[in-house]
Amino acid sequence: MNVRRDRPCIAVVDDDGSVREAIAGLLKSAGFSAETFATAEEFLRSRRAKRAASMIVDVHLPGMSGLELQRHLSARGRDIPSVVISAHADSAGELRTQALAAGALAMLPKPFGDEDLLEAVRSALRKRGERLQAGDRSEASSSGTRKGGKN
Repeated sequence: MNVRRDRPCIAVVDDDGSVREAIAGLLKSAGFSAETFATAEEFLRSRRAKRAASMIVDVHLPGMSGLELQRHLSARGRDIPSVVISAHADSAGELRTQALAAGALAMLPKPFGDEDLLEAVRSALRKRGERLQAGDRSEASSSGTRKGGKN
């Protein structure tokens, strides 16, 4: 498969193959690149995962859950802006609270609208861009401090 490197790559982690492929198709039609994974463990083992600029992850996965995946990545310094999706009703908002606490930028209940998902992904990518710019400014600032130190 010939993947263009200039398009943001979105990882889709969902154990339901039809959902995974539908989301990947939507992302590709909107101009993104997409990589799909059936489990969190498959995502973690894959070299393709390193390309992910953002991630759409189901909460309920076999093995490691979507929330556990987020915590695992965060603990290792890989903060991938994530959109969490779930088919399970969450009237109390507890799942949403847990997802946001684990680092998700959005939580969407299934079924969700195409535009809702795309807007959540765009928001996650904007947040990633802000983080990257802040990192660049921080590095430039510390480099400037070293250069501008004692002569």
